[in-house]
Amino acid sequence: MRTDFTLVMGIVSGLVCLGISMGFGNVGLFLNIPGFFIVIGGTMTALVASFPLSVIKRVPKQVLMAVKYTPPNPYLYIDELVEIARQARKEGLLSLEDRARSQEDAFMRNCLLLLLDAVNNDKARHIMEAEITQLEERHSEAITFYDKGASFSPAFGLMGTVIGLVLMLADLNLDAEGAQKLTEGMAIALITTFYGSVQANVFFMPIANKLGLRSTQELLCRRIIVEGVLAIQAGDNPKFIREILISYLPYSSRSEEDKKV
Repeated sequence: MRTDFTLVMGIVSGLVCLGISMGFGNVGLFLNIPGFFIVIGGTMTALVASFPLSVIKRVPKQVLMAVKYTPPNPYLYIDELVEIARQARKEGLLSLEDRARSQEDAFMRNCLLLLLDAVNNDKARHIMEAEITQLEERHSEAITFYDKGASFSPAFGLMGTVIGLVLMLADLNLDAEGAQKLTEGMAIALITTFYGSVQANVFFMPIANKLGLRSTQELLCRRIIVEGVLAIQAGDNPKFIREILISYLPYSSRSEEDKKV
């Protein structure tokens, strides 16, 4: 796996820009424990209440995947499927068993084993599409977690603002103690809105977008596998199979040679 420097640099540079705008010497003025618990704690408790434990347990792995990830190369799948198609035409489908079982990608291995089990085309497509749908739902659930975090954060920021204003109005007098409580209430009212915006826009939304990109890349490769396996089962020409599979790639992702076709 490799580090996704765009995400890391984006978050770090965002925090640096915020530090510059507030003045690094004044960072301490933006630290407020009650505001932290209202926004950070409130958002986390709302997320825990909104999602099952199975989703919560996957959060560390998802954050790691957003930061460190090796994107799948669709060309590797296309080349492998074309080679399998050539072998099937020369030696027959039964010759593919060893090659199928040696596949590192579990989804591709299972799809090829369906091919060897002589499952008819329609049933094979139904089974493989069901697997893709399950994966898409898992990815969607993970992305929704961070989308919800991005929407909860400003809401708790606004809640903190209301709490701060109530504290201000409750101690609205001009003596020294009242002035101090007025200042504390004002600090909570302002800082929670800031915390909510930072948490939503610097952390939750970028992670949700990265996971969405990861999902798109993985689903593309799985669809290529499905179409390739079904084409092999139908006995299509390897050259034709390659052209069909290349057509699934976005134009910007194609090689210079394939762009000319």
